[in-house]
Amino acid sequence: MNVPRPRRASRTRRILRAALPDLAPWHASADFRLLWGQGLITFFGSFMALIALPLQIKELTGSPLAVGAMGAVELVPMVVFGLYGGALADAEDRRKVILATEAGLGVLAVILLVNALLPDPLLWPLYVVAGGVSALAGLQRPALDSLLARIVPHEHLPAAAALNALRWQVGAIAGPALAGLVVAYAGHATAYAVTVVTFAVSVVLCLRLTPAPPARDAVKPSLRGIAQGAAYAWSRPVLLGTYAIDMAAMFFAFPNAVFPFLADDLDAPWSLGLMYAAGSVGSLVLGLTSGWTSRVRRHGLFVVFGAAAWGLAIAGAGLFGSVWPVLVCLGVAGAGDMLSGLGRSAIWNQTIPEELRGRLAGIEVLSYSVGPQLGQVRAGAMAGWTGTRSAVWTGGVACVASVALLTATLPKLLRYDSATDEDAVRRRDAAATATAVTTGTGAPDAPGAPGVPAV
Repeated sequence: MNVPRPRRASRTRRILRAALPDLAPWHASADFRLLWGQGLITFFGSFMALIALPLQIKELTGSPLAVGAMGAVELVPMVVFGLYGGALADAEDRRKVILATEAGLGVLAVILLVNALLPDPLLWPLYVVAGGVSALAGLQRPALDSLLARIVPHEHLPAAAALNALRWQVGAIAGPALAGLVVAYAGHATAYAVTVVTFAVSVVLCLRLTPAPPARDAVKPSLRGIAQGAAYAWSRPVLLGTYAIDMAAMFFAFPNAVFPFLADDLDAPWSLGLMYAAGSVGSLVLGLTSGWTSRVRRHGLFVVFGAAAWGLAIAGAGLFGSVWPVLVCLGVAGAGDMLSGLGRSAIWNQTIPEELRGRLAGIEVLSYSVGPQLGQVRAGAMAGWTGTRSAVWTGGVACVASVALLTATLPKLLRYDSATDEDAVRRRDAAATATAVTTGTGAPDAPGAPGVPAV
């Protein structure tokens, strides 16, 4: 007997709702909508400058070393100001920090524009701006990351992480493509002008955010405060596992620096752009089908299996001798990285207390910025020693081995359950109490009290 068409259509709608991204955070929080839109706009502007800046250095110097020196200029400010920015986010109104740094980034874009309009553009301002952008991004990122847990209801945090990741992937794919066209056909100055406009729009959106003042007993940023945040992270095996696995995965299996050589080894130099884009495409596919992730509580499994999938796929990219399987492997790697990132973000937002969010977000900045930088160095050194494909596949194998070792060393990460984890329960209760006080409904009953199911 044939199934009636309405029932079949209803089943299709249920499957689509289960697979498509969960939009609950978007509907629940006006501030989240503002930040999501602001971030998407600035991604395009940032990628304009990200593409135009190294190309301008290349045109002015003709030196690969001069272009590569940007990484050295950017690394130290990112580390120093990332840690300080975490302490600042706990001590100051996070909205003001975001607004001030966004305006500062806009000013740096104006400097790039003015320099590009000179008859003979200067080289040294490009490095100064690169270091300044890294410093301001380090200051801003902890405030942005730590604000999420305040503006989004606790139960919607995993879905919010998926939507933010989706926004990033859209920007990572469309931004460079659009930037490349603008630079190629309209020049560096036009690209910088677009960057200035996007930051101006972003500042206007940030002005509409709700103030996010610090706790009453917040202390001024200090080395002691940063050390307290680090000590808290060290005392929590689940958090420690998220940082360690991410660092290990990026250190051993981030081969982007050798993609030009890999394309040559495969006799497919035309595939270089596809190699750089494949990971983002894989992440985007997972993001577009991430609705199911908001109903999962074992986010430690995301971290472990996502990082392991990343390593296995990178190993495959080094072992295959044909370009199309390599591109598929890189796409799978991107999906694995996306899954691991969703798990890390969910755990961070679900477990870290509000008074430490900023400082721990500063540590998070280091975990996902320093790892890829060191991974580029490892991949390049190994490629020079053992060959390009060997450097890629051995890094992937080392990634899987390190993930297995760290999981065995920190088993609490694998067992993490947002419904029963002590820190997650404490954070959820604190969020519920804050919401009750804000709405005037009174503090909620304690878990296990009459009418409230025990966790």
